[in-house]
Amino acid sequence: MKLNYGIIGSGMMGCEHIRNLRKIPDVDIVAIADPDENSRKRAKHICGDSFQPIFYEDHRALLSKNSIDVVVVSTPNFTHIEVMRDIFKTDKHVLLEKPMCTNLADGIEVFERSKAHSGLVWVGLEYRFMPPIQAIISHTGEVGEIKMLSIREHRFPFLKKVGDWNRFNEKTGGTLVEKCCHFFDLMNLMIKSNPVKVYASGSQSVNHLDEAYGGKPPDILDNSFVIVDYEMGQRAMLDLCMFAEGGRHEQEIVLTGDKGKLETYIPGKELFISSRQNNSFETLEIKKDSRVREEGLHHGASYIEHLELIDCLKQRRPAKVDCKDGLDSMILGLAAQESIKTGDPIYLNEFLRN
Repeated sequence: MKLNYGIIGSGMMGCEHIRNLRKIPDVDIVAIADPDENSRKRAKHICGDSFQPIFYEDHRALLSKNSIDVVVVSTPNFTHIEVMRDIFKTDKHVLLEKPMCTNLADGIEVFERSKAHSGLVWVGLEYRFMPPIQAIISHTGEVGEIKMLSIREHRFPFLKKVGDWNRFNEKTGGTLVEKCCHFFDLMNLMIKSNPVKVYASGSQSVNHLDEAYGGKPPDILDNSFVIVDYEMGQRAMLDLCMFAEGGRHEQEIVLTGDKGKLETYIPGKELFISSRQNNSFETLEIKKDSRVREEGLHHGASYIEHLELIDCLKQRRPAKVDCKDGLDSMILGLAAQESIKTGDPIYLNEFLRN
């Protein structure tokens, strides 16, 4: 079964997808669409001799090609809704990059319309497939009932993007949607309960303060603490700092149960499993997934994401990361942004009614 791909958006993530697909058998990229000439040139260079796609400026021309089976949407966040509206007019399968959308109304629209779409709709929350995350998930049962999850990301500022669209909440959804939907997805995945309340503190303290675009200063956060309460009493916390380059680890994940805890790092090759009963811990080696042929920017996770998507298509199974997951991760980010804005905790049942 050979799959023909179309790539809509050939910026940083679009090119990452091209690199991944180049290493996967029985895949061809037959078309790429991007309105930016330099982005198209970069994509052509990365395709090399592996693919000979037709290039378009307009994604609708790409979608008109009947030969395309799967579309990857890696355009700027604020364009996702319009691109998806056009895709929903077709029967094509789609991998929609995170965040699914930038606001609640658009996210709900994509979620509802995905139910009737004849093709598979997969949301690009690939952090799930990082080896340290998979290691934690596979050992969750060893620490009893999960009570707490702590995720820390201390990293570099947002990179430059075409048109500087990632400098503004309006176009990104805000830092806690754009970047942190990954972590909110992991919270929901590991805790396996419904979030009920979000409270957050954050600001723009260091980054982009001396920048202006069209006379407007950037308004994206560069640091935050977010706490999420779940209905069964569990809680999760995100510690985000985007002016913390040079650290040994970019991310730290600690999952604590009533019998022990699991700790790991990204990048990292070890999982620490501690036991309350023995007052001790053991260290397990985290092995690279043997299927990975392209490490890319996400430690092989994007490559595995494509393999899993292709397997779902071949086996005629639903997406492992669907629009419900994409919407839920968005909701927590949007609620956290609202909590920072108002200074109040956000109760999700009320937030979703407004």
